Amino acid sequence: MNRIVAPLALLLFLPLFGLAAPFLFPGLGFSDLPVTGTLSHLWNFVLAGYIASTLLLILGVGVGVFILGVGNAWIIASYDFPGKKVFEWALILPLAVPTYVMAYLFVDLLQFSGPIQTTLRTLLGVEALWFFPDPRSLSGAIWSFSFCLFPYVYLITRTAFLERSDRLIEVSETLGYSPLQGFMKLVLPMARPAIFAGMALALMEVLADFGAVSYFGVQTFATGIFKAWLSFGDRLAAVQLALGLLSFVLLIFYFEQSSRSKLRYASTSQGKFIAKTLRGKLSFLAFIFCGLTLLFGFLLPGFALLQLLFKQGLSIDGRYLDWLSNSLSVSLLTALISVSLAVFFAYSVRIDTRLNWVNRLLGFGYALPGAVLAIGILSFLEIFQLAWWMSASICVLVYAYLVRFLSSSLQSVEAGLLRITPSMDGTAALLGLSQFQILRRVHLPLLNRSLITAGLFVFVDVMKELPATLLLRPFNFDTLAVATYQLASDERLAELGLPALTIVLVGLIPVLILSRIISRAG
Repeated sequence: MNRIVAPLALLLFLPLFGLAAPFLFPGLGFSDLPVTGTLSHLWNFVLAGYIASTLLLILGVGVGVFILGVGNAWIIASYDFPGKKVFEWALILPLAVPTYVMAYLFVDLLQFSGPIQTTLRTLLGVEALWFFPDPRSLSGAIWSFSFCLFPYVYLITRTAFLERSDRLIEVSETLGYSPLQGFMKLVLPMARPAIFAGMALALMEVLADFGAVSYFGVQTFATGIFKAWLSFGDRLAAVQLALGLLSFVLLIFYFEQSSRSKLRYASTSQGKFIAKTLRGKLSFLAFIFCGLTLLFGFLLPGFALLQLLFKQGLSIDGRYLDWLSNSLSVSLLTALISVSLAVFFAYSVRIDTRLNWVNRLLGFGYALPGAVLAIGILSFLEIFQLAWWMSASICVLVYAYLVRFLSSSLQSVEAGLLRITPSMDGTAALLGLSQFQILRRVHLPLLNRSLITAGLFVFVDVMKELPATLLLRPFNFDTLAVATYQLASDERLAELGLPALTIVLVGLIPVLILSRIISRAG
């Protein structure tokens, strides 16, 4: 078993080798220009704009998810007020809405013909609202991403706040600090590593996104990759833009890992923190802050989605069943393979801890944006003239999903194995069981819940994945995510209600499971 662990893990890193293909094999015809010439051309015309737009986007979203995530986490963790029991789990519901679906619904609500502007024009008796901002803009993208991704920060930071000790607050009061000063000078610095970890997850989602930024008209590396590959047929430019996007991801990944190494400073608790009860004005303000976050992050998008569905009426697009069947088939297949590989890698490390580096290496796959992953695979296939595989089967697409989402199932399986004491393995070995028999008869029955959870999260991630699917799917193989994007691009918003609602409902399953766990813990 151990002999094939490393080769199998390295097989999942072939896309990175594909990104280096234009430099290692310059004669493959990736571009008419030399490597340096293409890079110079990109810099003179588009690269500076991509860098500026990407930096502004991640800066704005970083501020947005910090305010929403940390603010709600602190209120929920530290205070009791009416509605807290609902807010503590309901605030993670925006995770069920993919960022590209949130973008379509956001624009539909706020555009000139949307319900909000129409109502305001009727009430004010005017034909146009000159003061109303354009929803299709960088600021609109920042707003949409912030309300869709803040739960990453909220979940991790809330846990960090709950793990701090009562004495931390008591010390701030002894020093004469107000509650706000104590939060800013003591609590917030102690939770900094957890906050950075949550923000890194959110910002990597922003960098990996294509559907939302393209709909908002924001020119980022992701949109540039699609233009270079699909519109202009310049594969070398696409590869170089993919490397540029990957550098942003690696930078954020580095900062997140650096902050995680200091995580020990974020938790000094020796007991459960007793929340203070808010009354009067403060209770009302806490309710309003959490309520508005939930309203803009989930309730209004949900209302817009149902409105689109009602506009469509009872008619169903004849292609919907094909979209649903394609999505379910690739999601289920990927989930089954991913869980099997996760068990193989996690159990191999349990047998031989020297292979621990393999699992850490596989965890990097989740940080690869779908567009970068797809370009790496396409470049690798170009080396051996095997790009035709994409039109023949879904194998290439499933492989991309495995590279991207294997780490999420691996983490779940590893966590399950940690709960199984090593003494069980020793006892089973004394009874004459082989390693495979120990896995089949001892570990797998005890891992039942972890395996279901791992498969469920991979299933949902595949259902929502858009960039890699757009580039790697076979001909006439559209998933719900692809259909939703294409309908939105054609401004047929009324028709995307059903496929988008299906994606959201599927995404609600793990979110509701997680919310149930949170409500029990609370």
